[in-house]
Amino acid sequence: MKYKTFAVVVVGLVIAAMGRPVVLGALEGRADILEQVLVKVNGEIITKTDLELRQISALRQKDPNLRPDSNAELQQALAEITPEVIVDAVEEMLMVQRGKELGYTMSTEQFNGIVENIKKENKIESDEALEAALKQESMTMADLRRQLERTMLIQRVQQTEVMAKLQVTDTELKVHYEANKTDFATTPQITLREITVSVPVSAKGINVSEDDAAKAKAAEVRAKAVAGEPFARLAADYSDSGSKANGGLVGPLSKADLSDELQRAVEGLKDGDITPVTRTTRGYQIIRIEKVQDTTTMPFEDAKSDIADKIANEKRVGEYAKFIDRLRSEAIIDWKNDEIKKAYEVGLTRLRTTEQP
Repeated sequence: MKYKTFAVVVVGLVIAAMGRPVVLGALEGRADILEQVLVKVNGEIITKTDLELRQISALRQKDPNLRPDSNAELQQALAEITPEVIVDAVEEMLMVQRGKELGYTMSTEQFNGIVENIKKENKIESDEALEAALKQESMTMADLRRQLERTMLIQRVQQTEVMAKLQVTDTELKVHYEANKTDFATTPQITLREITVSVPVSAKGINVSEDDAAKAKAAEVRAKAVAGEPFARLAADYSDSGSKANGGLVGPLSKADLSDELQRAVEGLKDGDITPVTRTTRGYQIIRIEKVQDTTTMPFEDAKSDIADKIANEKRVGEYAKFIDRLRSEAIIDWKNDEIKKAYEVGLTRLRTTEQP
């Protein structure tokens, strides 16, 4: 498990930016927060505060610069993300519960290793400095461990319950390869040298005599190239193209990137061939073919690994959907808030729509 940023305190940073949830009440004069329970999943609760933290995080991930101009805009943004947020919250809880059923835990050694990684990646010199950073976000090392352990449980469940059961046969690999050979084909490419003789253009358009002079010059240069004079030197001496500084060298590039006129001019030519003088929008051009690479197809043996990854990923999506649906169907989900229940049902509908092939 690798952390490139101090990801575990992102939620805390977001809360600080947008304001913390209000205290809902006090009991016997103490500062206890009376939580509103939204749903129980196999006896474990998701509270209003839990949902608010997830909503804030989701809004920030969607748009880090979000600053609603009105309460109506904020409510609309929340309405859009809440279905997905509550589905994710329930799904995460089911996965963590399954991990605990399977006996997965995070050892002290594993936790310490991850903490050292976090400190290294974020240039935090000591445990005390890490604890101070967490404290600024109203977190403790225990909170950090709980978050990391939940992540680990989910990953372990995915690995054992989904990934370990995926199999890709040689027959599937070959069928996919034959049906998608174009995906393993290279794009025809060409490397060339060009000489461009531009035609002056005035407000009145192109002067016929100047056009004829440019064409004659191009023909003269081509004759020198055909006679054996170095094309790169001719480009440096006569070309009006920016590529003259490099002896007219251009590419490699896709043949499709050439103008229609040049595509027709180079059609059928081999390495070392020189095109006729060709009129293009840039003036009169002469092209020498340096190297032509026609379409090639990657052999099946070379493509097998990529195909296996692709098929396995497609299967993973389907298998995971079936697995989490089974966990949902076996779970006792007791809703305490009708609006959140409706949002959950909307989120499930959206999810199942996206999962359809």
